[in-house]
Amino acid sequence: MSAILKDPLLHLRKLQTDDLDAIMAVELRCYDHPWTPGIFRDSLRVGYSCWGCFLGEHLLGYGIMSVAAGEAHLLNICVDPEYRGQGLARRLIERLINQAREREADTLFLEVRTGNRAAQGLYQSLGFNEIGRRRGYYPAVGGREDAILFAKAL
Repeated sequence: MSAILKDPLLHLRKLQTDDLDAIMAVELRCYDHPWTPGIFRDSLRVGYSCWGCFLGEHLLGYGIMSVAAGEAHLLNICVDPEYRGQGLARRLIERLINQAREREADTLFLEVRTGNRAAQGLYQSLGFNEIGRRRGYYPAVGGREDAILFAKAL
């Protein structure tokens, strides 16, 4: 187990509007085509399941999930590049899986870039299965990138 996962200051908590600057700082370090502050603000406002992983007061990563009509959709999962590979994304996804179950969703869906092999491996290790592809789903430098659609029965 990673040393950071044993740190007593590491904790998960629901994100709040006050976290928006920290969220955007991580988002901008991670993506060429980031979400806007408005998308995060709207996600918080409408009651999506929005969780952050913090070391003390420092945001290391976050996950955003919608739940409706018995289905959950992982919309965004992100860990600061400096803290990747230490189990934080797994911890966030496990929290979101539990939240989806508590909200009586029977399936959790997500999309991942075809080029993001590390994330694909993580999702498969958590019991997600590939169920389809979305052509040209993601904006990419010089064009579009396909997405792999994954699902997990809850």
